[in-house]
Amino acid sequence: MLSYAINVTLDGCCHHEAGLAPDAESMRFWTARIERARALLYGRVTYEMMESAWRRPADGRWPAWMDAEDIAFAEAIDRAPKHVVSRTLTSVAWNAELLADGPAGWSGSDEAADLGAAVRRLIEQTPGDVLLGGVALPDALADLGLIDEYVFVVHPVIAGHGPTLLAGLRERIRLDLIERIDFRSGATALRYRPA
Repeated sequence: MLSYAINVTLDGCCHHEAGLAPDAESMRFWTARIERARALLYGRVTYEMMESAWRRPADGRWPAWMDAEDIAFAEAIDRAPKHVVSRTLTSVAWNAELLADGPAGWSGSDEAADLGAAVRRLIEQTPGDVLLGGVALPDALADLGLIDEYVFVVHPVIAGHGPTLLAGLRERIRLDLIERIDFRSGATALRYRPA
């Protein structure tokens, strides 16, 4: 199953600098999602952002700014198998492998079919959930009908700018709510499946 999971503001912004500071409760939520997943799937931008923030430092010690919830998340994501879709990277590290080329030219091209085939193979070969993150790659995979589940942690913030969630979809996708978790911070985790 391919599960797309992301933090988002009330106005749909999904940029990590839009005031989406996670609290201890949401960090525990994300840690549990990462631990349940059998693989992570990212585009280049998300992969590089996550690696720079959460890869274990060479000396093995986590930075002083991390609290217990940050460290638990960092350890979970650090050891998780990762797959990266990129046109520009020729190699990846951090327990990762390149999956397919992307992101330009997906819509309506042979490249979209190639991307779809590569992701389908990954899903079929992974015994359990593949957790998808990012912005551009999920647009393409949603257009291909490959996302089985959407998980949004909606934060009580209005960003007013920045990239928005699934802004490149060609057609709307109707969803059924299957779970809701309210956090004390005012954030809400919403889990949907396509209707």
